[in-house]
Amino acid sequence: MASLSGLLFSSCKHGTDAIAVLDQASFAKAIVSEEKPQLIDVRTAKEFNAGHIKNAGNIDYFQKEAFDQAFDKLNKEAPVYIYCHSGARSKKATRRLADLGFKEIYDLRGGYLGWKK
Repeated sequence: MASLSGLLFSSCKHGTDAIAVLDQASFAKAIVSEEKPQLIDVRTAKEFNAGHIKNAGNIDYFQKEAFDQAFDKLNKEAPVYIYCHSGARSKKATRRLADLGFKEIYDLRGGYLGWKK
């Protein structure tokens, strides 16, 4: 039987098998099932401080050099969970992470707006 990540990544249409977009329920289930999830909010610090998913770190997508340096410190072999405000920035961020060598990248469909509904 195929694993969940195997099924998700084999059907991914983002140009790389490393990226999967999850709905709010699947994203929530995934981050709770991880002991210490690499959960990253790629919005600005101001947006992050206005509200974020519990235990998320903040790495601003618009700060390219700091973004790359911060992600360079994370485990590229472990899953990373990404979200932004509505999903557009995180979609770009997932591509950058794939280029940086991350193997399993999960993007929250609809971003933080979708999370709060």
